[in-house]
Amino acid sequence: MITTRIIPCLDVRNGRVVKGKKFKDIQDVDDPARLGKFYSESGADELVFYDITASNEERKTSLEFVKRVAYEINIPFSVGGGVSTIDDFKYILRSGADKVSVNSSAVKNPKLIKDASERFGNQCVVLSIDAKKNNSNSWSVYINGGRIKTELDAIQWAIEGVNLGAGEIVVNSIDEDGMKNGYDLDLLKSITDAVSVPVIASGGAGKIEHFLDAVDYANVDGILAASVFHFGEINIKDLKKYLKDNGIEIRM
Repeated sequence: MITTRIIPCLDVRNGRVVKGKKFKDIQDVDDPARLGKFYSESGADELVFYDITASNEERKTSLEFVKRVAYEINIPFSVGGGVSTIDDFKYILRSGADKVSVNSSAVKNPKLIKDASERFGNQCVVLSIDAKKNNSNSWSVYINGGRIKTELDAIQWAIEGVNLGAGEIVVNSIDEDGMKNGYDLDLLKSITDAVSVPVIASGGAGKIEHFLDAVDYANVDGILAASVFHFGEINIKDLKKYLKDNGIEIRM
């Protein structure tokens, strides 16, 4: 049986890990390499790093922090933010990351997913989707760190992304980001029902039960969170024990 992955998310701005609410009200947290090492030693299964202002500032991902993280940790990690070319994939993977996450650039140039998958394998290509509920009772895709609404439907975009070669989908709920009210379960389930690749829940974890809800209701393969881990509100080992006690297959 495939185990459910616990994945701390580290948003990086100006070389520092930061956290906000609904992609706003950003506050400083820690150094990415130091925090990454802490999570690696605390039982995290993977890590995700987003250079959160790279796309909006029209610059590349900072490779300096990627190399420092790769030196410090011994678990898989993915990196996103400012990735727009095959060379970006190459440099990030060469710097030590195991996967590369694309979001805004993939919306603007879907062929990037196909080209990267063919070049590096779909296991290296993660499609990150920032989604927000709209007036049509579905979810719209946003780009540039949640700043720009597109005409794309989140479910259809997930399907298209997988067809192009994405090996994993990370679903970020803008509505729930940092609010600690729980994941957007309906959004997650809509996507897990629609695609055959692993789906990672992101945005909204506030208590330990929210993680179980995402697996039980939405059948996600991984559960990503930030502030509850960064500020010591939930301990990863305690979370894993709780999930295991509730019948979820977990790597302890």
